[in-house]
Amino acid sequence: MPQQRQAEDDQQIDLTPMLDVVFIMLIFFIVTATFIKLPGTDVLRPEALNAEDQKPAMLAAIDDNGQIWINREQVEPRFLKTRIAVLYAENPKGDLVIQADQEARVLQIAQVADAAREVGVESINIAAESR
Repeated sequence: MPQQRQAEDDQQIDLTPMLDVVFIMLIFFIVTATFIKLPGTDVLRPEALNAEDQKPAMLAAIDDNGQIWINREQVEPRFLKTRIAVLYAENPKGDLVIQADQEARVLQIAQVADAAREVGVESINIAAESR
């Protein structure tokens, strides 16, 4: 009888390697998901003849109501410089891309660009749809 029990114990499947692979895949998906940056609002961008695809390090959006969004949070103009400074500290060589709606005022675009310049951002771009 003890020989039968020992034989049954030897036939069990070890799940440890499979769990290791599952955890590694989970960590991979969590890490890659943090690289996706969204401004927080949908913007209807104007069309441009010379639009180029870029992967921005910092992304700001201005909707048709003139509200400014950074990292899915609405930002008041008085806190704009502080929020951009935080993003710039995380990636000092990063570009800022402003996604402005077609109906957005130039004043809000200028406020975001001026705040970025004051912080020290060297490359500021405005997103557009290519024709």
